[in-house]
Amino acid sequence: MELRGQAAIVTGGSSGVGAATALDLARLGCDVMVNYHRSREAADEVVAAAKSLGVRAMAFAADVSDDAACRAMIATATESFGRLDILVNSAGTTTFVTHADLERVTDADWDRILSVNLKGPFQCIRAAHPWLQDSPNGCVVNVASIAGIAGTGSSVPYAASKAALINMTISLARALAPKIRINAVAPGFIAGRWLEQGLGRAYEVIKQRCENTNPLRAVCTPEDVSAAILSLITGSQLITGQTLVVDGGMTIADPLNRAVLGRGE
Repeated sequence: MELRGQAAIVTGGSSGVGAATALDLARLGCDVMVNYHRSREAADEVVAAAKSLGVRAMAFAADVSDDAACRAMIATATESFGRLDILVNSAGTTTFVTHADLERVTDADWDRILSVNLKGPFQCIRAAHPWLQDSPNGCVVNVASIAGIAGTGSSVPYAASKAALINMTISLARALAPKIRINAVAPGFIAGRWLEQGLGRAYEVIKQRCENTNPLRAVCTPEDVSAAILSLITGSQLITGQTLVVDGGMTIADPLNRAVLGRGE
């Protein structure tokens, strides 16, 4: 699939998987809007790098949990690019809470995590729908997690939100076919700042344990996940409603490894 001249929005595009995806799209000639919530400087750096690749690029501040902000983002992108072909829902949040520590999970945790990780992608898809259905390559990729498959990860609300996102991917793929394809990726452990900050001193220990026990003896980088996202955009046009796991084999690794991650250690 030729992406040159097409237009994309990447939510959570200022860092990590979102930034890597925005730049990979730009390398293929796709104009790109880099959505961010607070990190304006980082978003501007991604935009500058995308522009250096010869495409149009812009940053847009929006909290995806706010429906009005999602609609404003889509409106600005379509006014600027004149079209919208691709939506990558990469924005996400979590709270790091050991799964067994039920009392530490607050109503605010549930509300914020579900609003960003689940309601946010729905609102972005809803706002983008009229434009995506007019594209010859209208497609959405939601960034889920193996936490939504295996019930592991940073917290119970996070795992639940990603499981629901995978389920919503199927529902909307069915509802919006045949004009729009909707798929998801489910990364495993992703090396980088997000987990470094969340896991603190345990980061290196858990990362090393994953590398030692994953069948492929590696963990994801943002670029690995971006490559999976791009494969769903540019590859077979007959794939929809699917979740592509990209985890180095974490989900088929030694159960002890998954149990440790599930406890949030």
